[in-house]
Amino acid sequence: MSRVQTLIVEEGDGDQRLDRWFKRMFPLISQGRIEKMCRKGEIRVNGGRVKGSTRLEVGHEVRIPPLPDVEAPPPPKRTRVTDADAKFIRSCVIYRDDHVIALNKPPGLPVQGGSGQSDRHVDALAEALMFDLDEKPRLVHRLDKDTSGVLIMARTRSVAAALTASFRHRETRKIYWAAVAGVPHPKHGQIKFGLMKAGGHGARGEGEKMVAVHPRDVDSTEGAKRATTDYAVLAQAGTRTCWAALIPVTGRTHQLRAHMAEIGHPIVGDGKYGGSGQDNMGDGWGAQLGGDISKKLHLHARSLTIEHPVTKASLNLVAPLPDHMQRTWETFQWSPSDVPADPFEEDWG
Repeated sequence: MSRVQTLIVEEGDGDQRLDRWFKRMFPLISQGRIEKMCRKGEIRVNGGRVKGSTRLEVGHEVRIPPLPDVEAPPPPKRTRVTDADAKFIRSCVIYRDDHVIALNKPPGLPVQGGSGQSDRHVDALAEALMFDLDEKPRLVHRLDKDTSGVLIMARTRSVAAALTASFRHRETRKIYWAAVAGVPHPKHGQIKFGLMKAGGHGARGEGEKMVAVHPRDVDSTEGAKRATTDYAVLAQAGTRTCWAALIPVTGRTHQLRAHMAEIGHPIVGDGKYGGSGQDNMGDGWGAQLGGDISKKLHLHARSLTIEHPVTKASLNLVAPLPDHMQRTWETFQWSPSDVPADPFEEDWG
Protein backbone atom coordinates (compact mmCIF):
# COMPACT_ATOMS: atom_id res chain seq x y z
CA MET A 1 0.00 0.00 0.00
CA SER A 2 1.42 3.38 -0.99
CA ARG A 3 1.32 6.52 1.14
CA VAL A 4 -0.68 9.69 0.54
CA GLN A 5 1.03 11.80 -2.10
CA THR A 6 0.43 15.03 -3.97
CA LEU A 7 1.13 15.28 -7.69
CA ILE A 8 1.30 18.47 -9.74
CA VAL A 9 -0.37 18.48 -13.16
CA GLU A 10 2.52 19.13 -15.52
CA GLU A 11 2.77 21.01 -18.80
CA GLY A 12 1.11 19.00 -21.53
CA ASP A 13 -1.20 17.17 -19.11
CA GLY A 14 -3.69 19.99 -18.58
CA ASP A 15 -7.20 20.35 -19.97
CA GLN A 16 -8.18 16.72 -19.54
CA ARG A 17 -10.55 14.82 -17.29
CA LEU A 18 -9.31 13.78 -13.87
CA ASP A 19 -10.23 10.11 -14.37
CA ARG A 20 -8.30 9.92 -17.66
CA TRP A 21 -5.27 11.62 -16.13
CA PHE A 22 -5.44 9.23 -13.16
CA LYS A 23 -5.58 6.19 -15.45
CA ARG A 24 -2.48 7.40 -17.27
CA MET A 25 -0.61 7.90 -14.00
CA PHE A 26 -1.86 4.68 -12.34
CA PRO A 27 -2.93 2.29 -15.14
CA LEU A 28 -3.70 -0.59 -12.73
CA ILE A 29 -6.38 1.38 -10.89
CA SER A 30 -9.85 0.61 -12.23
CA GLN A 31 -12.36 3.24 -13.34
CA GLY A 32 -14.74 2.06 -10.63
CA ARG A 33 -12.10 2.54 -7.94
CA ILE A 34 -11.33 6.07 -9.20
CA GLU A 35 -15.01 7.02 -9.04
CA LYS A 36 -15.35 5.56 -5.55
CA MET A 37 -12.32 7.49 -4.28
CA CYS A 38 -13.82 10.68 -5.73
CA ARG A 39 -17.19 10.05 -4.06
CA LYS A 40 -15.48 9.48 -0.70
CA GLY A 41 -13.38 12.62 -1.09
CA GLU A 42 -10.12 10.66 -1.07
CA ILE A 43 -9.00 12.20 -4.35
CA ARG A 44 -8.92 15.98 -4.14
CA VAL A 45 -7.75 18.80 -6.41
CA ASN A 46 -6.34 21.92 -4.77
CA GLY A 47 -7.91 20.66 -1.55
CA GLY A 48 -11.44 20.43 -2.92
CA ARG A 49 -13.72 17.47 -3.62
CA VAL A 50 -13.98 16.48 -7.27
CA LYS A 51 -15.68 14.15 -9.72
CA GLY A 52 -14.03 11.94 -12.28
CA SER A 53 -15.19 14.38 -14.96
CA THR A 54 -13.47 17.36 -13.32
CA ARG A 55 -11.07 18.95 -15.79
CA LEU A 56 -7.49 19.44 -14.69
CA GLU A 57 -5.31 22.38 -15.57
CA VAL A 58 -1.53 22.77 -15.48
CA GLY A 59 -0.38 23.45 -11.93
CA HIS A 60 -3.33 21.80 -10.18
CA GLU A 61 -2.35 19.81 -7.07
CA VAL A 62 -3.94 16.36 -7.00
CA ARG A 63 -4.13 14.47 -3.70
CA ILE A 64 -3.53 10.76 -4.27
CA PRO A 65 -4.74 8.53 -1.42
CA PRO A 66 -2.96 5.32 -0.40
CA LEU A 67 -3.19 2.86 -3.29
CA PRO A 68 -2.85 -0.92 -3.16
CA ASP A 69 0.20 -2.38 -4.83
CA VAL A 70 -2.07 -4.33 -7.19
CA GLU A 71 -5.58 -3.05 -7.78
CA ALA A 72 -6.43 -4.99 -10.90
CA PRO A 73 -4.77 -7.36 -13.33
CA PRO A 74 -2.59 -5.68 -15.94
CA PRO A 75 -4.64 -4.31 -18.81
CA PRO A 76 -4.74 -6.57 -21.85
CA LYS A 77 -2.20 -5.91 -24.54
CA ARG A 78 -3.41 -3.42 -27.12
CA THR A 79 -5.22 -5.26 -29.86
CA ARG A 80 -3.55 -4.77 -33.18
CA VAL A 81 -5.72 -3.05 -35.75
CA THR A 82 -6.25 -5.49 -38.58
CA ASP A 83 -5.13 -4.59 -42.08
CA ALA A 84 -8.77 -4.49 -43.17
CA ASP A 85 -9.76 -2.12 -40.37
CA ALA A 86 -6.69 0.05 -40.98
CA LYS A 87 -7.63 0.38 -44.64
CA PHE A 88 -11.23 1.12 -43.66
CA ILE A 89 -10.48 3.92 -41.16
CA ARG A 90 -7.87 5.49 -43.45
CA SER A 91 -10.47 5.61 -46.22
CA CYS A 92 -12.56 7.84 -43.95
CA VAL A 93 -9.89 10.57 -43.80
CA ILE A 94 -11.02 13.79 -45.50
CA TYR A 95 -8.26 16.09 -44.20
CA ARG A 96 -4.82 15.67 -42.65
CA ASP A 97 -1.87 17.86 -41.75
CA ASP A 98 0.82 17.70 -39.05
CA HIS A 99 -1.59 18.88 -36.36
CA VAL A 100 -5.12 17.68 -37.07
CA ILE A 101 -6.87 14.91 -38.89
CA ALA A 102 -10.54 14.80 -39.90
CA LEU A 103 -12.74 11.85 -40.75
CA ASN A 104 -16.07 11.39 -42.43
CA LYS A 105 -17.32 9.03 -39.71
CA PRO A 106 -19.59 6.32 -41.11
CA PRO A 107 -22.98 5.71 -39.50
CA GLY A 108 -22.98 2.77 -37.10
CA LEU A 109 -19.38 3.22 -35.97
CA PRO A 110 -19.10 4.33 -32.31
CA VAL A 111 -16.62 7.09 -31.51
CA GLN A 112 -15.57 5.37 -28.28
CA GLY A 113 -16.17 2.10 -26.51
CA GLY A 114 -18.67 1.87 -23.69
CA SER A 115 -21.49 -0.13 -22.27
CA GLY A 116 -22.88 -2.39 -24.96
CA GLN A 117 -20.32 -1.21 -27.52
CA SER A 118 -17.85 -3.41 -29.34
CA ASP A 119 -14.09 -2.92 -29.35
CA ARG A 120 -14.33 -1.58 -32.91
CA HIS A 121 -14.67 2.17 -32.57
CA VAL A 122 -12.89 5.30 -33.81
CA ASP A 123 -10.71 5.67 -30.72
CA ALA A 124 -9.37 2.12 -31.08
CA LEU A 125 -8.94 2.31 -34.84
CA ALA A 126 -7.05 5.60 -34.46
CA GLU A 127 -3.92 3.49 -33.99
CA ALA A 128 -3.96 3.22 -37.78
CA LEU A 129 -4.07 7.00 -38.19
CA MET A 130 -0.66 7.84 -36.70
CA PHE A 131 1.00 7.97 -40.12
CA ASP A 132 4.37 9.70 -39.59
CA LEU A 133 3.86 10.63 -35.91
CA ASP A 134 4.47 8.62 -32.73
CA GLU A 135 1.11 9.46 -31.12
CA LYS A 136 -2.31 8.27 -32.12
CA PRO A 137 -4.86 11.04 -32.80
CA ARG A 138 -6.96 12.17 -29.83
CA LEU A 139 -10.71 12.72 -29.81
CA VAL A 140 -11.81 16.29 -29.03
CA HIS A 141 -15.57 16.01 -29.67
CA ARG A 142 -18.18 13.33 -30.31
CA LEU A 143 -20.81 12.15 -32.75
CA ASP A 144 -23.55 9.66 -31.90
CA LYS A 145 -22.95 6.13 -33.14
CA ASP A 146 -25.62 6.41 -35.85
CA THR A 147 -24.75 9.97 -36.89
CA SER A 148 -22.29 10.31 -39.76
CA GLY A 149 -20.05 13.14 -40.82
CA VAL A 150 -17.15 15.39 -39.87
CA LEU A 151 -15.15 14.25 -36.85
CA ILE A 152 -11.93 16.16 -36.16
CA MET A 153 -9.09 14.72 -34.07
CA ALA A 154 -5.88 16.19 -32.66
CA ARG A 155 -2.52 14.67 -33.54
CA THR A 156 -0.72 15.99 -30.43
CA ARG A 157 -1.68 16.69 -26.82
CA SER A 158 -1.18 20.47 -27.13
CA VAL A 159 -3.40 20.63 -30.22
CA ALA A 160 -6.01 18.53 -28.40
CA ALA A 161 -6.10 21.13 -25.61
CA ALA A 162 -6.58 23.96 -28.11
CA LEU A 163 -9.34 22.18 -30.05
CA THR A 164 -11.14 21.11 -26.88
CA ALA A 165 -11.16 24.72 -25.74
CA SER A 166 -12.60 25.82 -29.09
CA PHE A 167 -15.50 23.39 -28.78
CA ARG A 168 -16.12 24.27 -25.13
CA HIS A 169 -16.21 27.99 -25.89
CA ARG A 170 -18.38 27.46 -28.99
CA GLU A 171 -15.74 28.84 -31.33
CA THR A 172 -16.82 26.38 -34.01
CA ARG A 173 -19.61 26.32 -36.58
CA LYS A 174 -21.23 22.94 -37.13
CA ILE A 175 -23.91 22.43 -39.75
CA TYR A 176 -25.83 19.16 -39.93
CA TRP A 177 -28.02 17.90 -42.75
CA ALA A 178 -31.07 15.82 -42.00
CA ALA A 179 -34.16 14.43 -43.65
CA VAL A 180 -37.06 15.07 -41.29
CA ALA A 181 -40.66 13.94 -41.31
CA GLY A 182 -43.04 16.62 -42.51
CA VAL A 183 -42.10 20.26 -43.11
CA PRO A 184 -41.54 22.61 -40.15
CA HIS A 185 -43.34 25.94 -40.17
CA PRO A 186 -41.94 28.50 -40.38
CA LYS A 187 -39.22 27.18 -42.66
CA HIS A 188 -36.54 29.06 -40.71
CA GLY A 189 -36.66 28.94 -36.96
CA GLN A 190 -35.09 28.35 -33.60
CA ILE A 191 -35.98 25.66 -31.07
CA LYS A 192 -35.33 26.53 -27.43
CA PHE A 193 -36.73 23.61 -25.44
CA GLY A 194 -34.56 22.64 -22.50
CA LEU A 195 -33.37 19.05 -22.21
CA MET A 196 -33.01 16.66 -19.30
CA LYS A 197 -31.96 13.03 -19.07
CA ALA A 198 -34.50 10.30 -18.47
CA GLY A 199 -32.68 7.23 -17.20
CA GLY A 200 -32.57 4.06 -19.25
CA HIS A 201 -33.61 0.61 -18.18
CA GLY A 202 -30.22 -1.10 -18.10
CA ALA A 203 -27.98 -1.49 -15.07
CA ARG A 204 -25.75 1.32 -16.38
CA GLY A 205 -28.49 3.51 -17.80
CA GLU A 206 -28.49 1.93 -21.25
CA GLY A 207 -31.22 3.32 -23.44
CA GLU A 208 -31.40 6.66 -21.69
CA LYS A 209 -32.90 9.48 -23.70
CA MET A 210 -33.42 13.21 -23.43
CA VAL A 211 -36.77 14.71 -22.49
CA ALA A 212 -37.75 18.16 -23.71
CA VAL A 213 -38.72 20.82 -21.16
CA HIS A 214 -40.60 24.00 -22.07
CA PRO A 215 -38.31 27.05 -21.89
CA ARG A 216 -40.42 28.62 -19.12
CA ASP A 217 -39.95 25.52 -16.95
CA VAL A 218 -36.20 24.94 -17.39
CA ASP A 219 -35.04 26.93 -14.37
CA SER A 220 -37.53 25.22 -12.07
CA THR A 221 -36.93 21.67 -13.36
CA GLU A 222 -34.16 19.73 -11.66
CA GLY A 223 -31.61 18.39 -14.13
CA ALA A 224 -32.91 20.45 -17.06
CA LYS A 225 -30.43 22.41 -19.16
CA ARG A 226 -31.12 25.09 -21.71
CA ALA A 227 -30.64 24.05 -25.34
CA THR A 228 -30.95 25.93 -28.62
CA THR A 229 -31.12 24.65 -32.20
CA ASP A 230 -31.39 26.69 -35.40
CA TYR A 231 -33.01 25.05 -38.42
CA ALA A 232 -33.66 25.90 -42.07
CA VAL A 233 -35.67 23.97 -44.65
CA LEU A 234 -33.61 23.57 -47.84
CA ALA A 235 -35.96 21.47 -49.98
CA GLN A 236 -39.09 19.39 -49.53
CA ALA A 237 -40.97 16.47 -51.02
CA GLY A 238 -44.53 17.69 -50.80
CA THR A 239 -45.54 17.76 -47.14
CA ARG A 240 -44.23 14.29 -46.34
CA THR A 241 -40.58 15.09 -45.72
CA CYS A 242 -37.95 17.77 -46.13
CA TRP A 243 -34.21 18.35 -46.20
CA ALA A 244 -33.23 20.49 -43.23
CA ALA A 245 -30.01 22.16 -42.16
CA LEU A 246 -29.48 22.21 -38.40
CA ILE A 247 -27.07 24.07 -36.14
CA PRO A 248 -26.71 22.96 -32.51
CA VAL A 249 -26.11 26.34 -30.85
CA THR A 250 -25.63 24.42 -27.61
CA GLY A 251 -24.19 20.92 -27.47
CA ARG A 252 -26.52 18.74 -25.40
CA THR A 253 -26.77 14.96 -25.74
CA HIS A 254 -29.09 13.98 -28.63
CA GLN A 255 -30.06 17.64 -28.93
CA LEU A 256 -30.94 17.73 -32.64
CA ARG A 257 -32.86 14.47 -32.47
CA ALA A 258 -34.84 15.42 -29.36
CA HIS A 259 -35.58 18.95 -30.58
CA MET A 260 -36.86 17.93 -34.01
CA ALA A 261 -39.05 15.23 -32.49
CA GLU A 262 -40.43 17.68 -29.94
CA ILE A 263 -41.72 20.03 -32.66
CA GLY A 264 -43.37 17.11 -34.46
CA HIS A 265 -40.74 16.58 -37.16
CA PRO A 266 -38.45 13.74 -36.04
CA ILE A 267 -35.38 12.90 -38.05
CA VAL A 268 -36.08 10.10 -40.52
CA GLY A 269 -34.92 6.76 -39.14
CA ASP A 270 -34.81 7.93 -35.52
CA GLY A 271 -36.67 5.15 -33.74
CA LYS A 272 -35.55 6.36 -30.32
CA TYR A 273 -37.24 9.77 -30.59
CA GLY A 274 -39.63 9.42 -33.51
CA GLY A 275 -40.89 5.87 -33.23
CA SER A 276 -41.35 3.47 -36.11
CA GLY A 277 -44.59 4.83 -37.56
CA GLN A 278 -45.06 6.22 -41.05
CA ASP A 279 -48.22 8.23 -40.46
CA ASN A 280 -49.23 11.43 -38.76
CA MET A 281 -51.39 10.26 -35.87
CA GLY A 282 -52.22 13.77 -34.72
CA ASP A 283 -49.14 14.41 -32.63
CA GLY A 284 -46.47 14.63 -35.30
CA TRP A 285 -45.13 12.43 -38.06
CA GLY A 286 -43.56 9.09 -37.37
CA ALA A 287 -39.86 8.72 -38.14
CA GLN A 288 -40.12 6.29 -41.05
CA LEU A 289 -41.03 7.09 -44.64
CA GLY A 290 -41.50 3.55 -45.91
CA GLY A 291 -40.96 2.32 -49.45
CA ASP A 292 -37.34 2.28 -50.57
CA ILE A 293 -36.21 4.86 -48.02
CA SER A 294 -33.63 3.47 -45.60
CA LYS A 295 -34.64 2.98 -41.97
CA LYS A 296 -31.23 4.22 -40.84
CA LEU A 297 -30.89 7.58 -39.10
CA HIS A 298 -30.76 10.43 -41.62
CA LEU A 299 -28.51 12.80 -39.67
CA HIS A 300 -25.15 13.90 -41.03
CA ALA A 301 -22.54 16.35 -39.73
CA ARG A 302 -22.09 18.04 -43.08
CA SER A 303 -19.53 20.73 -42.23
CA LEU A 304 -17.33 22.03 -39.46
CA THR A 305 -15.60 25.40 -39.52
CA ILE A 306 -12.96 26.05 -36.89
CA GLU A 307 -9.81 28.13 -36.42
CA HIS A 308 -6.77 25.96 -37.06
CA PRO A 309 -5.07 25.57 -33.66
CA VAL A 310 -1.59 26.25 -35.09
CA THR A 311 -1.85 28.27 -38.31
CA LYS A 312 -4.91 30.23 -37.05
CA ALA A 313 -6.39 30.05 -40.56
CA SER A 314 -10.08 29.21 -40.94
CA LEU A 315 -10.40 25.47 -41.53
CA ASN A 316 -13.60 24.40 -43.27
CA LEU A 317 -14.22 20.66 -43.41
CA VAL A 318 -17.01 19.14 -45.51
CA ALA A 319 -18.12 15.51 -45.54
CA PRO A 320 -20.05 13.80 -48.37
CA LEU A 321 -23.34 12.12 -47.49
CA PRO A 322 -23.27 8.45 -46.45
CA ASP A 323 -24.68 5.96 -48.93
CA HIS A 324 -28.13 5.55 -47.36
CA MET A 325 -28.71 9.31 -47.25
CA GLN A 326 -27.31 9.77 -50.75
CA ARG A 327 -29.91 7.27 -52.04
CA THR A 328 -32.67 9.19 -50.24
CA TRP A 329 -31.44 12.48 -51.71
CA GLU A 330 -31.45 10.93 -55.19
CA THR A 331 -34.97 9.58 -54.65
CA PHE A 332 -36.28 13.07 -53.90
CA GLN A 333 -33.97 14.74 -56.45
CA TRP A 334 -32.27 16.87 -53.82
CA SER A 335 -28.85 18.08 -54.95
CA PRO A 336 -26.15 19.55 -52.66
CA SER A 337 -25.14 21.85 -55.52
CA ASP A 338 -28.55 23.57 -55.30
CA VAL A 339 -28.11 24.90 -51.77
CA PRO A 340 -25.60 27.28 -50.17
CA ALA A 341 -22.82 25.90 -48.00
CA ASP A 342 -24.17 27.92 -45.08
CA PRO A 343 -27.89 28.62 -45.52
CA PHE A 344 -27.96 30.52 -42.22
CA GLU A 345 -25.79 33.27 -43.71
CA GLU A 346 -27.58 33.43 -47.04
CA ASP A 347 -30.87 34.94 -48.17
CA TRP A 348 -32.28 31.47 -48.62
CA GLY A 349 -35.87 30.54 -49.32
